[in-house]
Amino acid sequence: MKIIFMGTPQLAASVLDAMLAAGCEVSLAVTQPDRPRGRGRGVVMTPVKECALRHDIPVFAPEKIRDPEAVERIRQESPDLIVVAAYGQILPKALLEIPPLGCVNVHASLLPRYRGAAPIQRAVIDGEKTTGVTIMKMDEGLDTGDILLQRRIDLAPDETSDSLYDKLSVLGGEALLEALPGLENGTIVPIKQNDAESSYAPMISKSLGNLDWSLPAQELERLVRGLNSWPGAYTYYGGKTLKIWGAAVRSQEDLCGENKAEPGRIAAVDKKTIYVQCGKDLLGLTEVQLEGKKRMPVQAFLLGCRVREGEAFERQR
Repeated sequence: MKIIFMGTPQLAASVLDAMLAAGCEVSLAVTQPDRPRGRGRGVVMTPVKECALRHDIPVFAPEKIRDPEAVERIRQESPDLIVVAAYGQILPKALLEIPPLGCVNVHASLLPRYRGAAPIQRAVIDGEKTTGVTIMKMDEGLDTGDILLQRRIDLAPDETSDSLYDKLSVLGGEALLEALPGLENGTIVPIKQNDAESSYAPMISKSLGNLDWSLPAQELERLVRGLNSWPGAYTYYGGKTLKIWGAAVRSQEDLCGENKAEPGRIAAVDKKTIYVQCGKDLLGLTEVQLEGKKRMPVQAFLLGCRVREGEAFERQR
């Protein structure tokens, strides 16, 4: 079975690695063009391109996959199947119709939950107990195609988007390899999605990490984990950005009794934790990074910065 693989980030590269390790015939890897990244703005290859080149697989990186020239390049390859994992562009109908076995997508959620660009982060932010991967037959909609196979995974209580990303990267490759034989011999039975149960996971923006201290501490703690490591949750202290990498919920009554401060005010400080008043309960900060400084435990941060009870963390707009 001749396969074209389309993907961009590390999750996609992990799926491609699993396919190649299993002996799949991948004739072409399609990915996003090299882009400038990082502080030095050096041009960086995508993880999928790096993986493909390691295995001597030809790489095609068009600016727009919808361009007729790009579609024709795919057509010339005469693939039996196209596998897509976090490619980053919507495939046109003309491309979807090329392979006889169609196009399948490895999506990092249990569809129809969390259609869209950021299913992993949203699952953590929303406090989901279970998520997984879906192998889906692609159509012209946004993650609306028939379900071919699903595999579930439980989220750990301290799950971050990074740790969940790593787990789903592995699970995605395993699920795809499980589905491929059924696709090839026609024994797999597609299941239509129930649109009434669908939800959308829009792209994450940096502004989402700007903590609103009027929200309950439980929501903010999930936000800290869900935005770890990009873009990161943050607040402002002394006119500087303070990123929050680690936090825990503490009951209001346990620490302060009925003495409730205004949201955003520091309610208490001990050697290892800064407790911030939220709309409900307290958020205990355990790992932070002040603008221009390294990421560090709060215990180390407090050695170089005197933080007082009653001071305020601000939410600038």
